[in-house]
Amino acid sequence: MLDAGCGRGAVLSRVAEAVGPEGYALGIDLAPRMVELTARDLADLPHVEVRLGDASAPALTAGSFDVVAASLVLFFLPDPVAALAAWRELLVPGGRVGVSTFAGQDPRWRAIDELFFPFLPQAMLDARTSGYTGPFGSDEGVEGLLRSAGLVDVRTVSPTIHATFRDAGHYVEFSQSHGQRAMWDQVPADQLEALRDEIIGAARASAGADGRITFAQTVRCTLGRREG
Repeated sequence: MLDAGCGRGAVLSRVAEAVGPEGYALGIDLAPRMVELTARDLADLPHVEVRLGDASAPALTAGSFDVVAASLVLFFLPDPVAALAAWRELLVPGGRVGVSTFAGQDPRWRAIDELFFPFLPQAMLDARTSGYTGPFGSDEGVEGLLRSAGLVDVRTVSPTIHATFRDAGHYVEFSQSHGQRAMWDQVPADQLEALRDEIIGAARASAGADGRITFAQTVRCTLGRREG
């Protein structure tokens, strides 16, 4: 199994459990620090490997994987269909591709994300990465990308998850610990404190009576298969 754009291994670690010691799981990522930390975290699993690699065009042997997974990665790639086609070539006949993208978002959470918008370059505001419009704005759009890459039996399931935070400060810590950190990095240093205060205020406004904050996020999981 290949995890394309494995990041800090959220998917890779779960897949490692699923394939077990008789299987093999490879995670690739372009960020050296991500690779270093994830490899360290999974070092006690001899059937798991983490290495530097480009999810857009993995330099791997064709027909060598049963599954290619990419979690919250596809919309960041410059040519999603080309990437999907490259992943298809890595599959054995009958092998599967699974990608996750964002679907419906809690409007309160979206409002907090939008506080970053004045600081973001156009590439990060692109509708393709935001998922508000375009192919990543619907099940049909994402499914069309997989079909355009030559995958068949394409289908989508869309579970809704609930993210709960102890308080507004915990939400800020979370937002700086994953891919959203890239948004924080775009904010000028002399405006960081003001933005943080604004985000904490917006998060607190969404808190329940116990001070905890729960946001809902629907995740679109789209699956396809290589013929054969």
